[in-house]
Amino acid sequence: MFVTNHPGVGSVPSTMNSEPGDPAAVERAVTERTDAPTGGETVSLDVRELGPPKPLRETLERVETLGDDDVLVQYNDRTPQFLFPRLDDRGFAYAAVETDATDAVVTAIWPADGERGVSDERASEGDAAASDGSLPGGPGATDQVPGSASNS
Repeated sequence: MFVTNHPGVGSVPSTMNSEPGDPAAVERAVTERTDAPTGGETVSLDVRELGPPKPLRETLERVETLGDDDVLVQYNDRTPQFLFPRLDDRGFAYAAVETDATDAVVTAIWPADGERGVSDERASEGDAAASDGSLPGGPGATDQVPGSASNS
């Protein structure tokens, strides 16, 4: 599986030709096979052991500290689907790939074209949803149908 919001990025092979458990090799392979900048610092963030909404919150906090040429490489136990719209809103590019080199979904995140930001109001709305667990499909979420017994 390959997910990106960056135009012109081709697919990233799921076999990264690195030793399992070698984070430096995985990070290098992900950044080299995407349009992520390679001139800055690569920061690693492993959120596999965190319960929702902590991976989303931790990642959003960390990406705000990235310099223009820095890349955050997130290790997650699933594709971070609720993270992607928030990264788009904040002006970050990303590429996520499931690899055979690790049991994680690896997502590279970097500032897109040096232009980050969203209106403070919209960003805080998303952060509030992440903090209180009211994300779609989050803790306590139900798919209720109007008129069903669960709505009574």
